[in-house]
Amino acid sequence: MSETTQTDGPAPDPDYDRLLRANLERVFNERDPGKRAAALDELFVAEPVMFEPTNVVAGRSAIAAVAGTLLAQFGPTFRFTPVGPAVGHHGLAWLPWQAGPEGGPVAVTGADVAEVVEGRIARLWVLLNPPAS
Repeated sequence: MSETTQTDGPAPDPDYDRLLRANLERVFNERDPGKRAAALDELFVAEPVMFEPTNVVAGRSAIAAVAGTLLAQFGPTFRFTPVGPAVGHHGLAWLPWQAGPEGGPVAVTGADVAEVVEGRIARLWVLLNPPAS
């Protein structure tokens, strides 16, 4: 029989729902580059990495550029909206979302999966669901 060692335990988990929702709203829905940069400084570690299906993006300014390009590409009312709460533990969190024009049809669905270090996003995987047939 193996022995289990108990410790005082890790620090309490951060509020994953607040963090991942803030990322959607204040980074990926933010059209003002200055506000987006300030949000990245607050929500992400100094050298974050974002994994998209076709690209790996390193650094806050590169992530800000991706968000700005997406918003410009899809038009002035395009928004990401959380679908349910984010869940997580031990530094890993998941938030499903949908996106499309505000008040319009859903264009894409997916989820963000984040590695959280000391309350900030260190690595972010953007997972896209296959298009509905």
